[in-house]
Amino acid sequence: MSTESRNPRSEHLSEMSTEEIVRLMNEEDAAVITAVNRCIPEIAAIADRYAETLKNGGRVFYLGAGTSGGLALLDAAEVPPTFGLSPDRVIALTAEQGINYTTDEEDSLNRAKEQLQAHGLTEKDYVIGVAASGSTPYVAEGMRYAKSCGAGTAAVVCNTGSVMAEIADIAAEAVTGPEVLTGSTRLKAGSAEKMILNMLSTAAMVKLGKVYSNFMVDVKPMNKKLVKRAVSIIMEVTGCDEACAREAMEASGNHCMSAIRLIQGKTE
Repeated sequence: MSTESRNPRSEHLSEMSTEEIVRLMNEEDAAVITAVNRCIPEIAAIADRYAETLKNGGRVFYLGAGTSGGLALLDAAEVPPTFGLSPDRVIALTAEQGINYTTDEEDSLNRAKEQLQAHGLTEKDYVIGVAASGSTPYVAEGMRYAKSCGAGTAAVVCNTGSVMAEIADIAAEAVTGPEVLTGSTRLKAGSAEKMILNMLSTAAMVKLGKVYSNFMVDVKPMNKKLVKRAVSIIMEVTGCDEACAREAMEASGNHCMSAIRLIQGKTE
């Protein structure tokens, strides 16, 4: 398993200066881009199924443990405010409670199944397992249960020939190699997983029409920063001034795309 093997470039890590350590880490991180690039076709296929699932009324579930679970939680949490999707459509389930990595639940053979059952998993849903090793029992068993329900399955892993890849309908295998700190897959492997999750959710939301040009027009203006962003988007798309943009936002129930359509309708 390449993610657990020793990196010869960092054999003297404990003797290096701080600058040498961070320079080596930066150099090793360059491998992440290449690793992700090699599985672009698989990432695109997963993103298409992701979008299709949501379009047809299904839900997308991420399964992860440790760092992978934390990254899954982060991606799922970003979808509602960025794209205006209900929080119950993209759901991250983890072996631990949140990001408490001090438990041993990742070895559980039943926890993921019980969680998916509690959510009423059906054949309309899509389950994406995320694990650097590709062998985490919690994730693998959850994926097996998903298949038994007829749900689609995908794997995001950082090794080849893994158990999860064998279970999955589609597997994105971003092989990032040995870590600078042996076995610490929160480093290169975690970076690769984060990049892939970014790609999956963003590409899927584009396909669902949540994006106009390259603007997040379904953004939820929940705070001053996001209100300002929505107003800026309206101004740039329509060419109107700030007062007009804010007036349209208010008239459209604070929905950016509706405000754009309102202004465009007035100017046609």
